[in-house]
Amino acid sequence: MNRQTCLFCAYLLLPTRLAWGADFVSPSEPPFYIDKERGWFWREVEPETQPKPNKEPEKTKPDTEAKHLPPPIPPHNQPSQSEISEPSPLSAEWFRKNLERYRDKAIDNPSPENVAAYYYLQRVMMDKAQRFTDVARRVVMSDPLLDENQRRPIATFAANEANYQAGLASEQALAMVAKQVGILFFFRSDCRYCHIQAPLLALLEKRFGFKVYAVSLDGQAMPNGLYPDFRVDQGQAHVLGVVSTPALFLMKPPNGIVQLAQGAISLDDLSGRILLAAKDNGWIDQGVYEATRGERRTPSLVPAPSVMDNEMLVNPANLIGTLQRQSGLQPISPSPTSNPWSP
Repeated sequence: MNRQTCLFCAYLLLPTRLAWGADFVSPSEPPFYIDKERGWFWREVEPETQPKPNKEPEKTKPDTEAKHLPPPIPPHNQPSQSEISEPSPLSAEWFRKNLERYRDKAIDNPSPENVAAYYYLQRVMMDKAQRFTDVARRVVMSDPLLDENQRRPIATFAANEANYQAGLASEQALAMVAKQVGILFFFRSDCRYCHIQAPLLALLEKRFGFKVYAVSLDGQAMPNGLYPDFRVDQGQAHVLGVVSTPALFLMKPPNGIVQLAQGAISLDDLSGRILLAAKDNGWIDQGVYEATRGERRTPSLVPAPSVMDNEMLVNPANLIGTLQRQSGLQPISPSPTSNPWSP
């Protein structure tokens, strides 16, 4: 009885299920429960019910004439693209592109020929570098504009003397600047870096004559007793953009002011920044500033943009002559065989 009842119920539900599944099954395909051999496909892509409109074929122009045309023939003297891209054998560009390839070949297949070929190419490259070094040394020897030794000595004994002379020049320049400007010093009483910066400012004040104007941001004095005659900030720090202490500025009456640092700074660095700011603002000239660095004053070779052009850059002789004239000196063309003392 139970079996017959189950079959009867299934028979009654069958049309409903067929109607319910009719919306999800393509008319060209049987339902999944009839075509059970295909299995259950949860994510099977449904076919489109409406066909897409056919696109009109693109109209192409007849190219019958182009098919029968012969390929263009390059001029007789014009090199091919492969010849243009390939550098000259054993040139610097050729070594940049190919030397590693020979090395890798020798590593992957270390036959005597491959290893020897790599080392021979390496020797050629070193010989070319040595030849360049020799010529470069002769060129620098004959042209003072290219010899860095005349700007600042390279030998140790001469460099030590240059450093000593630079120290003397720095002291003189700082004393010169101290007569024109003062140092504005913003601090806080609880700033430990301000406590260790203050003695360095006191040393500058005592040694070179700088006047230090101390300004307290919190209205309290420093515990080390330095600068007891400080002033309380009245908004000057906000106007100058002070965000951390100690903050140091150079002041030149009536309204010149230059920021030096915000944060602790060494005495040497502080002195160098003072001299650089003095040079930039015209308080000392370029020659005095270069003397503080232990360098001789040399002509500048930086040309104006209007002086140079592409044609000049192609010709080395024109390039050299233009840069020499830019320095203000007479163009130099030394001849190794000429003797100025000969009659």
